[in-house]
Amino acid sequence: MSTKHPIISVTGSSGAGTTSVKATFQQIFRRENIKAAYIEGDAFHRFDRAAMKEAVNKAANQGNNHFSHFGPTSNLFEELEELFKQYAETGAGETRHYVHDQEEADLYNAKTGTFTNWAPFAPDTDLLFYEGLHGAVVTDKVNVAQHVDLKIGVVPVINLEWIQKIHRDKEARGYSTEAVTDTILRRMPDYIRFICPQFTETDINFQRVPMVDTSNPFIARWIPTADESMVVIRFKDPHGIDFSYLVSMIHDSFMSRANSIVIPGGKLDLAMQLILTPMILQLIERKRRAG
Repeated sequence: MSTKHPIISVTGSSGAGTTSVKATFQQIFRRENIKAAYIEGDAFHRFDRAAMKEAVNKAANQGNNHFSHFGPTSNLFEELEELFKQYAETGAGETRHYVHDQEEADLYNAKTGTFTNWAPFAPDTDLLFYEGLHGAVVTDKVNVAQHVDLKIGVVPVINLEWIQKIHRDKEARGYSTEAVTDTILRRMPDYIRFICPQFTETDINFQRVPMVDTSNPFIARWIPTADESMVVIRFKDPHGIDFSYLVSMIHDSFMSRANSIVIPGGKLDLAMQLILTPMILQLIERKRRAG
């Protein structure tokens, strides 16, 4: 953690909705004139698309049918922790981009499924913002979470997470339901060991809960909408959180526990603005005082 060079991470599984949460942070940064350095979690995968496919097949031939993007073997955990440590100390570092699709290929002048070259952050950023799978990961070898000043978890209930992943991978990447299902099954051990434990490290979790039947996510024809959902917001440390203010500002919300508030799904952006803006400004104010 760092006073002069704060770090924020948004952590969630594939299909959890972290990209939408990132957009809200970007709105806050623009409004408050905050200059952020950005890291995409995919930049710290160890393999590009072709190499990952080869590694999965090699592992399967050796009897390991659970090799996945969620685990340490296929990610640069040590390098990610070192980058967080470096940024916290100096405000500098470097990252790269993983090219997901043709639009990004055109943007970065690179082939889909590959990485761009490593490049340094722009100088004089106010904070570092990470969005991806492992923003609060802790293993027997690394502790990324200890370097982060504000850790956010995005954790839809598991059936909703699967529905979102199935629909995204089918529509955006052309996969079949069967192929996505195989991926979910292959990732499950690493999901349990390396994804779920992060949400005990996070300072705030946003968990979307559908109010419609999602009992069989593999045949769902559409993703439940925000208006068909509620969101449970859990604070690791509720001290200093003005729950009365939040309940009064967010209609139809209520407290479910002493550290949790439940809101209508359509009010998520408003809730994030109300909750996160003062926290971000507090980090910036601490930075400026220390500067």
